[in-house]
Amino acid sequence: MVHVSDEATLQPAQQQNPDLDELGRRASDGKATPKLGLVIPALREAGNLPILLDRIRQSLDPLGIRYELMVVDDDSRDGTEEIVGEIARADARVRLLTRIGQRGLAGAVVHGWRNTDAEVLGVMDADLQHPPEMLPRLWSALQAGADVVVGSRYAPQGTLHNWSRSRHLISQISIWITLPLQRQGIRVKDPMAGFFLVRRSCIEGLDFQPHGFKILLEVLVRGRIRSVTEVPFDFGHRNQGASKAGLRVAIDYLILLGKLWWKR
Repeated sequence: MVHVSDEATLQPAQQQNPDLDELGRRASDGKATPKLGLVIPALREAGNLPILLDRIRQSLDPLGIRYELMVVDDDSRDGTEEIVGEIARADARVRLLTRIGQRGLAGAVVHGWRNTDAEVLGVMDADLQHPPEMLPRLWSALQAGADVVVGSRYAPQGTLHNWSRSRHLISQISIWITLPLQRQGIRVKDPMAGFFLVRRSCIEGLDFQPHGFKILLEVLVRGRIRSVTEVPFDFGHRNQGASKAGLRVAIDYLILLGKLWWKR
């Protein structure tokens, strides 16, 4: 388990773990089949993690690939450390990274990516709304040549369960305002998805906005992306815990949009 304080979050990680460029070069010397580094951001999600980690491993093990699962916990103090620690002691592919004094899904994702040597980087939520059984389909699409593969709620045959009309409307508006930012040829229907895989080579060297709720949009806008595949899935019910969406999330999203517009 790795614990990171607020003041020393980036510096010790850079000392102990190379940056994305160096990790990408090192990883390229490995086996032909790329390794997957899947980040699971967690904030008070202890009740979901045993089920989630078990389903992820059951889904990935038949593929015969190398992978590691990184639970990045923003100091939840809800039993996450003990739960993930016990699983990690039995399976070295499971790791816990704890950030102290920090919040933000995007920052947690980037922190996890910086602490793996995997050639393929991924993220999925800890609330079980993203079905782990979809991972083989995402992996297959990436192996077929896509630079980014998105588990999409809005691709044809994708579904959303029990969303109110107002929540649907807010989601649609949030996506609509990203269209001018998305590049022709790689536009996606669900740029706010929190379930995707990306090739490390497409994003190495980029400094991502750390205080956002979603990171896929920034990957699509700033990454060296040539092809994207969306794989539809049924966006399920939250298993336990509470949603982290709120006013702060909305403000962070607007700040991200402004920065992406400025850097275009």
